[in-house]
Amino acid sequence: MVVPGHGTVSTTILVRPGSSVSTTAPLARSGHTGVVDVEQIKPSATVGVRVMAAIILVSSIALLTSGAIVWVLGRQTLHADIDDQLDRGRKHIEQLAAAGIDPSNGQSLTDASSVARAYIRQSVVGAGESVLSFEAEELSSHFSSDATHRQPQQDEQLVEILASLSTARDSTTTTVHTDESTYRVMVVPLRDGTNQVALAHVVDLDTAEASLRRTMTLYGVAAVITVALVTALAWFVVERLLAPIGELRQATESIGPQDLSTRVPVRGRDDLGILARAVNGMLDRVQRSVEAERRMLDDVEHELRTPITVIRGHLELLDPEDTEDVSRTRSLAIEELDRMGMMANDLLEFARTTGTDSFVPAPTDVGDLTTSVFDKAQVLGPRVWVLEDKALAVCELDSQRVSQAWLQLAANAVKYSEVGSRVALGSRTTDSELLLWVTDEGIGIAPEELTLVRQRFWRSASAERMATGSGLGLSIVENIVAAHRGTLDISSVVGTGSRFTMRIPLEQDPDQQPRTRMTRGHKP
Repeated sequence: MVVPGHGTVSTTILVRPGSSVSTTAPLARSGHTGVVDVEQIKPSATVGVRVMAAIILVSSIALLTSGAIVWVLGRQTLHADIDDQLDRGRKHIEQLAAAGIDPSNGQSLTDASSVARAYIRQSVVGAGESVLSFEAEELSSHFSSDATHRQPQQDEQLVEILASLSTARDSTTTTVHTDESTYRVMVVPLRDGTNQVALAHVVDLDTAEASLRRTMTLYGVAAVITVALVTALAWFVVERLLAPIGELRQATESIGPQDLSTRVPVRGRDDLGILARAVNGMLDRVQRSVEAERRMLDDVEHELRTPITVIRGHLELLDPEDTEDVSRTRSLAIEELDRMGMMANDLLEFARTTGTDSFVPAPTDVGDLTTSVFDKAQVLGPRVWVLEDKALAVCELDSQRVSQAWLQLAANAVKYSEVGSRVALGSRTTDSELLLWVTDEGIGIAPEELTLVRQRFWRSASAERMATGSGLGLSIVENIVAAHRGTLDISSVVGTGSRFTMRIPLEQDPDQQPRTRMTRGHKP
């Protein structure tokens, strides 16, 4: 009875130190294929170049990682299949030894040598595989694949190691490293009395992995081509996507003191489109601010030239010996200087209300604000003061600036109306607006002058005759109302009176980035 060895002992045998094969070398070599080192990009590189570098780097890392995973999983699967094949071979040898009959011809297997020969006859081996038989630690027979591949039995170091394993008591499955290759071997000892026979099934791992290496080589070539195609396609796409940034740069560079009309083309509704619209909005505000500043300087120059010319002319014609002429000239100069001082104060206040940084919105009780403004307005002049309505709401606004605008309207009503006439104030809310108004019975405004009165320094002839002023009052009011995203409505009838209404929206458009946010509310 032939008794095969039982059990499996897994060991790793190195023929000489340092001869083991590293499977990470191919990965390390392929890791630099098509990869761009972002740190080597100059700080002056354009956004497109940096985006391209990021795309190439990410795609290369993704392909390299995928290749590494495929290589590791492929080798693990290949080695697992080889171990399964060797384990089936061991079980087949055990079955032959236990049955003692060759199933191919029905002959009896009387000794270990016959079992070995029967197994060799029935073996089917692939490329780089061999089945070897050892008797008394000597190679007695072998069966290999075709001669186009390297024959394992020709590796003397391998034969020596297998001969030493043939005397073991148990079956052994292990990996053997030699100078020529790396093998996965299974050695099954067979005994029949004093006769010592061993069967060895050898698989050349380098040959077995050749197909996987060819596949990975093709994968590497495909990865390089893929990165090249991605680079070409990405360059085309990135150039189109980043075109608005170039247009934005060109537009901002072309803007100068003499040309503020350039705008950035808006394409699409993505982030770049939103950025282009935001820049255009900023340019609109800059253009309005610069144009308003220019108009302001022109108006100031025109308004200040007159009193300066008047004072200079009278001083040049002044007769120092004429006491009456000196007194008259002094009074005229003081009057003109007072007018210049009033104009300077109005200009300073106008500048303050033009800048939105001076507005501090806060929740404000409109009813209390209405009462406070009404109480303050009654000392502006002897008029019949009437509080027509009072809104019971809490709104978020700058109460000091709103009071300033409201009182300015009340002062204008007093200035251009007769003593004892009616002046009414009031406030109320609609579904979308807060309304604050002043109504008077003054001289009124002609329809053709309703637009002119909004201009800085402009005053009608009737207004000039009735009271002095700089013509900046309504401009200050409009600045304050505009800071609250509101409008100033004017309705008037000549000889009957006027009504000035500040309309402040309760709900603001978030795209307009308002200085104040109005919220409806009611007093408890």
